[in-house]
Amino acid sequence: MKYRMFIRMLNKMKIIGIDPGYERVGIAVLEKNQGDKCETVLYSNCFKTSKELTLDERIFLIGKEIESVIKKYKPKTLAIEKLFFENNAKTAMGVSEARGAIVFVAQNSGLKVLQYTPLQIKSAVTGYGKATKDAVFTMVGKLVDLPKDIEQDDEIDAVAVTLTAFATERF
Repeated sequence: MKYRMFIRMLNKMKIIGIDPGYERVGIAVLEKNQGDKCETVLYSNCFKTSKELTLDERIFLIGKEIESVIKKYKPKTLAIEKLFFENNAKTAMGVSEARGAIVFVAQNSGLKVLQYTPLQIKSAVTGYGKATKDAVFTMVGKLVDLPKDIEQDDEIDAVAVTLTAFATERF
């Protein structure tokens, strides 16, 4: 019996998925056992920082939060959305800095880092790279049991990034 439990533990894969930002960061940890059809959501959250803080303070808090989640759930891989901005350079720079801090924390914790474009994520989750946010939300709800009502799309996006990693990578 102990042997079976040990083998089952070896065949578990945990991935932390991130939808980066500096005001709101979507974070999700999913687990899949080898042979299981579906992933299990162990944790999901939309981590928020105050507008009253400087960008440096916000990035520091984001890094600490990601570090805390990694320590608690012990994933082996971090999946993160690549940035795509058309207009606002100021926002793009802030998100880039937050994203850099997140990747640093992951690398410093010994995690493999996987990066996906919004097109790749939408394709993996919905089958269509130009799917709407609503379509992604609907499909995420069909692909995994969400442990709670999720109000922020950042949190759903983090689950979608994690599902993309499970769908596209060989572990």
